[in-house]
Amino acid sequence: MKLIYFLVAFLALASSIASAYDPSPLQDFCVALNDTRNAVFVNGKFCKDPKLVVAEDFFKHVDPGNVTNKLGSKVTPVSVNELPGLNTLGISLARIDFGAKGLNPPHTHPRGTEILIVIEGTLLVGFVTSNQNNNTNQLFTKVLNKGDVFVFPIGLIHFQFNIGYGNAVAIAALSSQNAGVITIANAVFGSTPPISPQVLTKAFQVDKNVINYLEKQFWYDNN
Repeated sequence: MKLIYFLVAFLALASSIASAYDPSPLQDFCVALNDTRNAVFVNGKFCKDPKLVVAEDFFKHVDPGNVTNKLGSKVTPVSVNELPGLNTLGISLARIDFGAKGLNPPHTHPRGTEILIVIEGTLLVGFVTSNQNNNTNQLFTKVLNKGDVFVFPIGLIHFQFNIGYGNAVAIAALSSQNAGVITIANAVFGSTPPISPQVLTKAFQVDKNVINYLEKQFWYDNN
């Protein structure tokens, strides 16, 4: 009887884990389509008639990003929104370009784990854990050079910083067709409408003038 209870609990856990990620496709492909005529709605997108699918539905050219901005970095995503053929396949990627001392600021992907490989340059990368261990948030950091790979677990805050003297390039793969991104500073201090200063002064334990200053800043979105 204990074995039966264990198997039931295990299956329930497995099903709950599986539901946290993009569902497995039940067909070879489902090219995303905005036109609702003669289409089927799957995973938040309409599917193109397979008879009308062409090779271009699975192709996209990615140019280097413009890094002349406040952050000195540019993320060029290739999710289902940019590449319709990714629909239902559960993967996507992004090219990240860095100028000298460029930063991809602390952010999180609510729907996907990220694995990153450095193509050129030297990056300081890191992520912060949840507070499950002794109520502390542990920081894991690593300096990456060309060819190095690092993984950022799903949902955890992470960053990449170019510590080299020239430009840097990295490619990030994500375990979702649309992993999403929440840039921490932008979300907290640049939301629409803004979060109440009373909430933020209490949360950050600072004077209201500091919060007012931060909320008035231009929070650049490098995505």
